[in-house]
Amino acid sequence: MDEIDEDAPIFAIAAAAELTGMHPQTLRQYDRLGLVVPARTQGGSRRYSAHHVQQLREVARLSAEGMSLPAIARLVALEEQVHDLRRRVRDLERELAAERQSRPGSRVFAAGVTGSVVTLRSGTRVRRATDVVLWRPRPPASE
Repeated sequence: MDEIDEDAPIFAIAAAAELTGMHPQTLRQYDRLGLVVPARTQGGSRRYSAHHVQQLREVARLSAEGMSLPAIARLVALEEQVHDLRRRVRDLERELAAERQSRPGSRVFAAGVTGSVVTLRSGTRVRRATDVVLWRPRPPASE
């Protein structure tokens, strides 16, 4: 089953405002301040994602609790950095899983004398004088 892309810019400003219970002018102001910056269409219209809607709700909550807009901006920036890093980790995990599926069997990686990564086939001995074993993957649990 495909996962829903929470970053897909699908909501016009009126829909995002309705989903968050905010006035569209508030969303425009948050965009100008850099709090929640939506994607733009070729015509310049704002398009909000599900992630943006979640951010807007969080900004509204923090503002209602008395947090200043500069503090909220810093917090949103840090949360966005964490969101991007999680997305990158997820992408790397997918790439690693695909790589493991495309190359079954046990492999060993070593550093060559020039610093290059050398792939050794199963059963190949490492020349200890020149190569250092870096990583030996565990076989998947299903094997």
